[in-house]
Amino acid sequence: MSTGEPRDTAPDPDPAGVQRPGNPGPAADPNPRAQPLQRVGRRYRQRPAPSPADIPSTGARPIVPPGPASKPPRRQGAPARAGAARSASGMASSEDPGGRDPGGRDPGRRLLGRLLNSESPPTQAFSIVDRLVGSPYANPTIQVGGQDVSARKTLEFALDLAETMFRYGAGALEAETSIIAVTASLGLRNVEVDITNQSIHLNYAPHDAVPMSLLRVVRSRTNNYAGLALVHQLVTDIVAGGVTRREAAERLHAIVRRPKPFPRWMVTAAGAAFAAMFVLFIGGTWQGAATAFLSSLVVSQVAKLAGRWRIPEFFATAAGAFVVTGIALLLWVLEVPISPATVVAGGIILLLPSSRFVSSVQDAINGFPVTAAGRFFSAMIIYAAIVAGIMTALVFGTLAGAPVLNVASIDTVPYPGWLLAVLMVLAVVFGAVSEQTARRMLVPTAGVALLGYLVYLGVLALGVGDRLAPALAAVVIGAAGRWTALRMGAPQLVVAVPAIVFLLPGLMIFRAMYGIAIQPGDVTTGLVEMFNAFAIILAIAGGVVFGDTVARPLTRGWHGNERRRIRRR
Repeated sequence: MSTGEPRDTAPDPDPAGVQRPGNPGPAADPNPRAQPLQRVGRRYRQRPAPSPADIPSTGARPIVPPGPASKPPRRQGAPARAGAARSASGMASSEDPGGRDPGGRDPGRRLLGRLLNSESPPTQAFSIVDRLVGSPYANPTIQVGGQDVSARKTLEFALDLAETMFRYGAGALEAETSIIAVTASLGLRNVEVDITNQSIHLNYAPHDAVPMSLLRVVRSRTNNYAGLALVHQLVTDIVAGGVTRREAAERLHAIVRRPKPFPRWMVTAAGAAFAAMFVLFIGGTWQGAATAFLSSLVVSQVAKLAGRWRIPEFFATAAGAFVVTGIALLLWVLEVPISPATVVAGGIILLLPSSRFVSSVQDAINGFPVTAAGRFFSAMIIYAAIVAGIMTALVFGTLAGAPVLNVASIDTVPYPGWLLAVLMVLAVVFGAVSEQTARRMLVPTAGVALLGYLVYLGVLALGVGDRLAPALAAVVIGAAGRWTALRMGAPQLVVAVPAIVFLLPGLMIFRAMYGIAIQPGDVTTGLVEMFNAFAIILAIAGGVVFGDTVARPLTRGWHGNERRRIRRR
C-alpha cells in the first residue's frame, strides 16, 4: 500500500438526477444552502439543485422527514378528527357543520365565554377625565406635548384655583371637576385629586418619572359670589382652549385682588333691609320691620368687632342672635306694637348657614362623605350658636320680668298676595347683595325666587302641607337656578342659595327655642318643632341638589367647551 492519501471506502452519494429504488429523488429546494454537499477531490462543494426536468417521473412521493411538530399522515378512508377541517389561519372553515369554533366548542359555550371574559376587567382604572361627565366642563380641549415641562407650576395653579373656589363657597364636586378639567386642558395626565373637608391634595404620577404630591389647606371663607362666578368663567375659558397657564394665573390673581362688587356699608344696609323685608313677608308690622332693621345693623357691628378680636364664629353668631332677641324683648316690654317672634325670625335668617347646609347635602350626594360631614358639622355648630343665643336672651328676659309670650298663636298682619310677592323679591335681592353677588345676577336671581314662590303657593293650594311644600319649591329653584346660572356664566350655587331664603323656617326655630327655654311643659313640643325645622332645612337643601341633578341633561352642551369630540391641538 502506498503511504499517500487514505482511500475513502464510503460510497459516494448519489449523483444528481439518479433515482435508486426506494429512494425518491430530492425535491427542488428554493434555499441553495439546504442542498447536499458533493465531494470533489479533497473538498466538498454544494451540489446544484436539480431542475424539475431532470427528475424522472416515477410516481413516487418524496419522503419528508418528520419534524418535532409534524403529525403522521392519516390513512385514506379514516374519519376526520374534530377540528381537522380548520384552515391554516385557525378559523373554522365553511365545511365545519354547526359553526363550531376552533376549539370544537358549540356556539352556546362560545357565547358564554365571551360574556365571562370581558375585554375590560372590573378592576380596570377609568380615566379621571370621565369624572367631568355631566359637569359644565365636559369634553375639555387637551393640549398634547410638553405637558411635563412645567408640571409643578400647573399643579400649583390648580391648587390656587381650588382654594379660591372653596373660600368663595363652592362645593367639593365643583372644585374637583374644575381641577380635573384645568389639569387635563393644560396637558397633565395621571393626576389624582383628593378633597377632604378643608384640604386639597393633588398627586401627579407621570410614566417613568418621579411623582409629585402637593397639599393645600383652606382655613378661611368669605362671601364673594361674584368672584366665584368669575372663577367659573375662567375655568370655562381654559377648558375651551386658547388660554395658556400664564394667562390663566394672571387672570386668577386679578380675580383675587379685584374688589367686591358692593362696598361694606352697602352690604350692611342690604342685610338690614333684608331682615325688614322678611319680617313683613311673614306677617310682621312696619314697626317690627324697623326694629329688625336696627337690630341687624347692631348685629353687623358686633360681627365686625368679633372678627377684629379674633373671636370664634360660634360665639360671634351666638352674640348676634342674643342681640336680636334681646332688642325684640326690650321693645315688647316697652309696649312697642311689635311681635317679638317675627322680629327674631327676620333677624336670624341671615345668620342661618343655609349655603353650608346646601353644600354639605350636595357633597354627601355626590360622593364626598368626609367633606360633607365636616361642612354639616360646621353648619350644625352655627345652628347651635343661634339656638344658644336665642335661649340665653329669653332666659335673661324672663329673669328681668318680661311677660310670657304665647308662641302658639302669633299675631300676623294679612298682606295681599301681590305685596307679599314684591316683599319676597326685594328680600331676595337684598340677600344676594349681602352675599356679594354680581350686579348682573340680581334680577335673574329674583326671577328664580319668584318662580319658586309661585310653585310654593301652588303646592300649598293642593294641600301638600307645610313640610313638603318647601322641598318641592326648592327642586324648582334648583333646576331653574342651574338653567339661569349657566346661561349667565356662573355656577348654580350663586343663584340657588339666595333664592331659597324665603323658604327657611325662622319662625319655627324661634317657637321651638321659646318652648324649650321658657315653658318647661312644652319641652317635648319644642323639641319636635326644632326637629321639624331642621328637617325642613335639610329638605330644602336636598331639593336644590335634586333640581340641579334633574336639570343636568337639559343643560348639556350649552358651553362652547362641551363638544361631541375632544379637540386636540
